[in-house]
Amino acid sequence: MKASPAAACVDVLDRACIDECPIDCIFIGDRMAYIQPDECIDCGGCEPACPVEAIYYEDDLPPGQAQFAIEAVRFFHEPLPGRVEPLGPPGGAHSVGVLGVDTSYVRDFPV
Repeated sequence: MKASPAAACVDVLDRACIDECPIDCIFIGDRMAYIQPDECIDCGGCEPACPVEAIYYEDDLPPGQAQFAIEAVRFFHEPLPGRVEPLGPPGGAHSVGVLGVDTSYVRDFPV
């Protein structure tokens, strides 16, 4: 049961969750932050830090939000726009920096 962002995270990018993540597994796209599902240890530190309460365990996602858990997987396991290879589990967000791209679902998500 991994943590996942939900719709409320789109266009917020507050980054308080990033400061609380002890393993540096929250990555910044363009419109949303993504939790690396293979690196997340389910500590729950990011959840109370989120100012818009957008982080849920996958089993607790509100109705209609399951696609965001799928997008978190896609963000790391499918090539992002402008990249040939998937990001994969890079071993920490700080070493990668702000990626500035999103999955097509998040990119096109209504404001």
